[in-house]
Amino acid sequence: MQSLCHRVLDYIRKHELLKAGDRVGIAVSGGADSVALFRLLFELRKDIGAVLSVVHFNHRLRATDSDNDEKFVADLAQHHKLELHCGTGEVSTYASEKHLSLETAAREMRYQYFRELLREGRLNRIATGHTLDDQAETVLLKIIRGAGGRGLAAIYPKLPVVSSQLPVVSCQPTAIIRPLLGMRRVDIEAYLRSLGQSWREDKSNRDLRHMRNRLRHGILPRLERNFNPAVREALAETAEIARAEEEYWEKEVAQILPQAWQAEDTEGILKIAPLTTLPLALQRRVIRAATECLGLRLDFRHVEEIVAQSADRIATTVLPGGWLVQLQKDALRFAHHSGIPEKLEYEYRLSVPGSVEVPETTSRFEAVLVSGSGVEGYNPEDLLDRALLATELTVRSWHAGDRFWPAHTKVVKKIKELLQERHVTGPERKLWPVIVSGQDVVWVRGFPASTRLRPGNNYDKAVLLREVAL
Repeated sequence: MQSLCHRVLDYIRKHELLKAGDRVGIAVSGGADSVALFRLLFELRKDIGAVLSVVHFNHRLRATDSDNDEKFVADLAQHHKLELHCGTGEVSTYASEKHLSLETAAREMRYQYFRELLREGRLNRIATGHTLDDQAETVLLKIIRGAGGRGLAAIYPKLPVVSSQLPVVSCQPTAIIRPLLGMRRVDIEAYLRSLGQSWREDKSNRDLRHMRNRLRHGILPRLERNFNPAVREALAETAEIARAEEEYWEKEVAQILPQAWQAEDTEGILKIAPLTTLPLALQRRVIRAATECLGLRLDFRHVEEIVAQSADRIATTVLPGGWLVQLQKDALRFAHHSGIPEKLEYEYRLSVPGSVEVPETTSRFEAVLVSGSGVEGYNPEDLLDRALLATELTVRSWHAGDRFWPAHTKVVKKIKELLQERHVTGPERKLWPVIVSGQDVVWVRGFPASTRLRPGNNYDKAVLLREVAL
């Protein structure tokens, strides 16, 4: 397995991840990837000339298993005579407060801890164990959810950490690095076995309720068997190409933006003339860059609305968070409007089965499994066939262009038309909830489920989607 060490060292040098004198905290969860990262960097420590320590964050999600992970990592650090930085947090509480999935909440808290360590100045690098397999999964997730070049760039080998609170040490900038991003997980596990090095298995990594696990254990193996044995490498190469192109376009946009964009405190002016002369690809990128100056991260459809507004001289466009884009002569003014609710849009994940609270509607949404004769107690118009639904749904506000086919109607209709027929107006209309499976709206408040989604007579389990007032 010496060749794996050489490959990792080559990757570190190619992407300039480490240099002599760096103080590197190795993020070790106890899993195979992070333990391999630890052993590899420890083996390469003389070649890279870095000062190593170990970083662990206890998420408190798996009871005694989490504590045992912490002890395993502590013992590993002690055995190799390295300093241990250990943090902890109540991830489940944080997820509930922030309306996040446990996976997202865990990642946010973990990276908050990483940044705290960097702010203390004892470390200037934190290395994480992301692999080529993680990269492939991330690219595929981005494609499924919808992404442009920036999204397809996925996981970067080096993520600079910029903050006014970080120590200013020009020769040792802070960053999070991924030295294993070019390595396959199978090679990493083989390397550990060759060393006789054990690791901890996280049972949640087999939980198919999580989309990434369904990709990892189901979809990607099928793609390998049926389409391309090297599909993971192909997806990782896509990320590599996208990163290089993003770096190029960022420089192009940086040259164009001053000609088209003028920031004014908390507002901004986007000049129409220089914008509309650009190719469409550059228009979209300039709009994204301009709005990011205001702290906005826009979806594709919002960018398209602004492109259309500049071309067709539309008077007003409403953006998330109470922002308005208003036409003023030959420019678009971006301003925050206090008369618009702070959050016109919302989006929450709903597992099947599961429930999620949505403060914007002052209600809780539930996906309840109903099996066997139990379905007889429910209105059939409220039941859907579980086989036709994703294992994770999305509860969100309706979007322009959304369509739904309620039972007892002849054709699919735009949700806008359905709400008009019900005379739903004002803020209530803007916040009207829908539930989405994949790309399809499968539930709309106040309307019966589509006949094509009904469980019929032959089913094992049906799903009841319902809204309950808080």
